[in-house]
Amino acid sequence: MKSYFPGQKGFVPAAEAEKRFAATVMLLRDGPTGLEVFMMERTATVDFGGLHVFPGGKVDFHDRAEDLEAHASGLTDAEASRRLGLESGGLAFWVAAVRECFEEAGVLLAYGPDGTVLRTEDPRWASALAELREAVNAGRLPFLELCKRFKLRLALDQVHYFSHWFTPEGPPRRYDTRFFVTAAPPQEGTHDDGELVGSRWASPKAALAAWEAGEIQMIYPTHSTVRALATFEDQASALAAVARGAHRHLVTPDDTLAREGLQAPPLLPTP
Repeated sequence: MKSYFPGQKGFVPAAEAEKRFAATVMLLRDGPTGLEVFMMERTATVDFGGLHVFPGGKVDFHDRAEDLEAHASGLTDAEASRRLGLESGGLAFWVAAVRECFEEAGVLLAYGPDGTVLRTEDPRWASALAELREAVNAGRLPFLELCKRFKLRLALDQVHYFSHWFTPEGPPRRYDTRFFVTAAPPQEGTHDDGELVGSRWASPKAALAAWEAGEIQMIYPTHSTVRALATFEDQASALAAVARGAHRHLVTPDDTLAREGLQAPPLLPTP
């Protein structure tokens, strides 16, 4: 029998668990056989070790900096919060998703000073992105400072809210995680050889087959997300469905556990 929580130990009551906010993003592209998603393998020595995941991580304090809104293209904190059903602070989840994508996968979802999406075939950015990623990961260059220094605007208008997962009672850490999705920009993604030890583009159906064969491991939210992506033939149809909210469905049927699992979109008025 397959396990969605491989290696999980130390289950504790919900009230005693540490709660963390997190964000993750699926990079999509069209491959030779259709839709592909970028997946990474985590090293065995960290949380979710050995699992195949999407780029992502916890929401940092600095992701909530007010100055970052000036570098957010097409999205304000008020609108981001409305989409997530929050009173405030929603923009930090988008920022965290973009920052983690750069740190873990080396893909920076941003517009340059000329207003065009950053691309590695541009000689101005080909080697610079790798160097800047290393500086950000080493703590020498804060993400906000990166945006200010190079006059970047985060391409949040291209990053779409996909789903909301909340770790059920049991694990010692509970993650309140927002999933996002975007079309991959023309950049080369690669793992960081730190927390991530492998990376690849895979069709969702191929990823599911590899999981069934025991070749890769995925935690339940990742597996469910890959199953959702497997229903789409190409990038365009997937992103169109996300824009309509047609991809979302409830996983947890019990209303008392309504915030655990894949969430339905909040019923909020359109401004």
